[in-house]
Amino acid sequence: MRRLLIGVVCVLLGVSTLTTAQQPIFTPFGIVPVLDSYLEALRQQAGIPGMSAAIIRDGQILWEKGYGFQNVTTRERATPATPYMLGDASGTVAAILLLQCVEQRRLDLDTPLGQFGIDIPERTATLRDLLSHRQNPGQGEPFLYNPERYGQLTAVMEWCAPQPYRKSVSHRILNRLAMVDSVPGTDLRDPNLSLPEGLYEPAELEGYRRVLDRMAVGYKVESRSRADRFDPIPAPMTSTGGLVTTVRDLAKLDGALDNRILLLDATLAQAWQPVTTSSGAATPMGLGWFVQSYNGQRVVWHFGQVPNAYSSLIIKLPERNLTFVLLANSDKLVAPFNLPAGDVSRSLFATLFLRLVT
Repeated sequence: MRRLLIGVVCVLLGVSTLTTAQQPIFTPFGIVPVLDSYLEALRQQAGIPGMSAAIIRDGQILWEKGYGFQNVTTRERATPATPYMLGDASGTVAAILLLQCVEQRRLDLDTPLGQFGIDIPERTATLRDLLSHRQNPGQGEPFLYNPERYGQLTAVMEWCAPQPYRKSVSHRILNRLAMVDSVPGTDLRDPNLSLPEGLYEPAELEGYRRVLDRMAVGYKVESRSRADRFDPIPAPMTSTGGLVTTVRDLAKLDGALDNRILLLDATLAQAWQPVTTSSGAATPMGLGWFVQSYNGQRVVWHFGQVPNAYSSLIIKLPERNLTFVLLANSDKLVAPFNLPAGDVSRSLFATLFLRLVT
């Protein structure tokens, strides 16, 4: 794959004259043909069976496409409407909900959560600590990406809004933004699942099941020529995973953030800045999102991984209101690149996009 990236760089140098200030980059003669061609090459090199992609600006989809197959056995093609499990990137939804609680003054970013009476293992941790994966002095490394620890935020949100976490996701995010192809938990496919009375109307549950029935099949990729079906254990949505969605629905979520429908401008400004440690050093995380610089531009991003089945990558350039979304039905979009370390440029998929637009 590294040899392939060298080829990508050469092409980028060759098309640099097409992306001048006088010519919009998103035209038939801009970056899209290059991005399209090399995304497919990277997908095939990684052995990913199916993948969906979109570029979003100001809440509008500028370009979208599906690659490969969402189901290899039936040969059903992946499309921008194909649902996938989002993995860890579901944590950005938890961040939105909890920052709404901060805006409502139900929570404070820097008050130990135990003082609110929230029953979680790490009662001395603050909301800022958990959202940013920042560890307290004496815990070892000042920053450690830890989805299990982040999962404590499920209980924090259920304290702020006393209802099951996924009900808050449905009510405050999915329904509000008409994300009709998103589902808060793969366990909702089971018609015999025991749910709290009144949690969802029968029609709403039926809609969720229809989406799950057409979700991309997950695959464990052993090599470019071998991909075996892998079905993760059905699970509810939590603050650290479980959301099923499409690139089109994520475009709606992205637009709501950019248009300040979900969070205030001041809140997002704080969320999309690196959190510092007790010694004043910057971490690679803001409040629920990774934050870094690339070619002098701020990049806000997150990834998701469901081992042996699914992966996702979301990259935002806030100063340009530009977002790139990739969803895949294997973990090879993320697994080879050690993204928990906090550097999105480790990813060949991310580097391809960023070199084209920065």
